[in-house]
Amino acid sequence: MAATDIARQVGEGCRTVPLAGHVGFDSLPDQLVNKSVSQGFCFNILCVGETGLGKSTLMDTLFNTKFEGEPATHTQPGVQLRSNTYDLQESNVGLKLTIVSTVGFGDQINKEDSYKPIVEFIDAQFEAYLQEELKIRRVLHAYHDSRIHACLYFIAPTGHSLKSLDLVTMKKLDSKVNIIPIIAKSDAISKSELTKFKIKITSELVSNGVQIYQFPTDDESVAEINGTMNAHLPFAVIGSTEELKIGNKMMKARQYPWGTVQVENEAHCDFVKLREMLIRVNMEDLREQTHSRHYELYRRCKLEEMGFQDTDPDSKPFSLQETYEAKRNEFLGELQKKEEEMRQMFVQRVKEKEAELKEAEKELHEKFDRLKKLHQDEKKKLEDKKKSLDDEVNAFKQRKTAAELLQSQGSQAGGSQTLKRDKEKKNFF
Repeated sequence: MAATDIARQVGEGCRTVPLAGHVGFDSLPDQLVNKSVSQGFCFNILCVGETGLGKSTLMDTLFNTKFEGEPATHTQPGVQLRSNTYDLQESNVGLKLTIVSTVGFGDQINKEDSYKPIVEFIDAQFEAYLQEELKIRRVLHAYHDSRIHACLYFIAPTGHSLKSLDLVTMKKLDSKVNIIPIIAKSDAISKSELTKFKIKITSELVSNGVQIYQFPTDDESVAEINGTMNAHLPFAVIGSTEELKIGNKMMKARQYPWGTVQVENEAHCDFVKLREMLIRVNMEDLREQTHSRHYELYRRCKLEEMGFQDTDPDSKPFSLQETYEAKRNEFLGELQKKEEEMRQMFVQRVKEKEAELKEAEKELHEKFDRLKKLHQDEKKKLEDKKKSLDDEVNAFKQRKTAAELLQSQGSQAGGSQTLKRDKEKKNFF
């Protein structure tokens, strides 16, 4: 009997029985709390927005501290994601906080691909967690979860509408991360303009199909406050680490020539609402949504790409072992097919190479024969020319000998005539 069938029968045969007395498993929630507190918590925030919208200042204000970091410039050639992790302690609860900022976002002339580094970063964190899950020896309890739990999307306080860059980026991110849109530096526009701006932003998000994070209303303890806060999105916030004395209290505020803006005054901005929803009420839901929704979507798509399925073609449950064996056999079949294709290709290339070599050898032989014949013809011509020259030399020598003979004969005849004339002269006298 398959293990899935046994599990199904156990589930169907479950009965509810009363207890005769106290057992003690009602302390499980306390045990979970104690274990969670001892292990600590992690929370990862991604801040997306153009340079100069006060992302770092808002983070300092939210967590009431001063995070160390280098100021961003407007001269970045592309979008770079900078991650910093901090250990925070409040009462007896420890929090490992990671803040990821998008350096150079929106500073380029061509902003078409500005969202790609952000998507790649989020996918990289999902992939790292998936690889840890797939290990034979897993240490998930000690693994530093770097998956993004919340994305604070900073919107410039233009008072008009969302930029195309904002719409495209949020559309690409909404299936990968919990997006909470906020209007940065909201004290730059008036209250009436801010109200219209919020309505305009919400309308554009809905018309473009952008799914932002909705605070959960299924828990009765927080349903009312979350439902109310959903109506206030996007939050209009102001950040400041400067404390001013207002009345008898020191409060975080921004001082202007025309007056003072109090960060924690709900009549001035939505900072308190953001802090309540992000940290004090829904932090665990953001972590849960990241794992159960966004990561599960990535994991399912990734495993389907690898060939894993929950059911076979007959809609019957598939075990991991069967899936592995099927995938292994498929891989071996593809490997053998590729090996055969490579062997055939190798044989074909060897034949083609042999044909090329034979053709080259034939051409070399023909060229050798041509050169040999040419050499023989040249040699014959030279021999004929040499014979002709020898004949000319011999003829020349014969003519020279004949000329020398004639000259000697002429000389002898001339000498005898001279002696005869001398003798005649002597007899005359």
